[in-house]
Amino acid sequence: MSVSKFIKCVTVGDGAVGKTCMLICYTSNKFPTVSIHIHTVFDNFSANVAVDGNIVNLGLWDTAGQEDYSRLRPLSYRGADIFVLAFSLISRASYENVLKKWMPELRRFAPNVPVVLVGTKLDLRDDKGYFADNVGSNVITTAQGEELRKQIGAAAYIECSSKTQQNVKAVFDTAIKVVLQPPRRKEVMRQTRRKRSEALCVAVGLLNGFDVGAFEVGLSIFQLPLMIVCCFGVFAAGWFEFCMNVCKTVVVYVSVGGVAATCGR
Repeated sequence: MSVSKFIKCVTVGDGAVGKTCMLICYTSNKFPTVSIHIHTVFDNFSANVAVDGNIVNLGLWDTAGQEDYSRLRPLSYRGADIFVLAFSLISRASYENVLKKWMPELRRFAPNVPVVLVGTKLDLRDDKGYFADNVGSNVITTAQGEELRKQIGAAAYIECSSKTQQNVKAVFDTAIKVVLQPPRRKEVMRQTRRKRSEALCVAVGLLNGFDVGAFEVGLSIFQLPLMIVCCFGVFAAGWFEFCMNVCKTVVVYVSVGGVAATCGR
């Protein structure tokens, strides 16, 4: 079976969270025996991977998390199909930097590229011996990781251990699936646009909620300008498709009891 697609996957995150170890473990099925931290600039790996009957050439790009490389690092983002954003489950600072540092950087240089959030060093979080040697360590729970995933809008959240190889393969299989199955992401976007359309319908109804006595009227010549202005404001904000969805069919009914807005979708 021939390769169906090339996927560029870029790993990002604070220095020393285990990005390079995770990549080496994934590509060689071995945990690095030398525990010397080397500042990574751009180390690239490549592997043919079979996922759900598809063979893809997965290009893996490793990046350095240190501030010294903040100007060079974004050069590797060009053409990325997916980001694996890693933090250490035993480092509160790396966890907090996902929201403070990494997501702003990714959204600046690659705003439309999906993200898989990964918590590394799972074996140490469950190691009682580690806590005996590191009193006061503040670990990250699975629930906290999931909450962060929701905050940043990541496609998935996975906890892994390069040392035990637990879930390492799952990290990159998930990244591949996110790229190969864009319809699911499109469905999420469609649902989001639908909710926004409903919200605008309510806003239009409220703007047109004036008392007309005992009469019940449809969209009148007085109401139409208000709706046009409302939709123009949304259009100016860049939500063209959102605006068009709402404007397909909007019928506003005004009565003594209140307003009812019905939007055709």
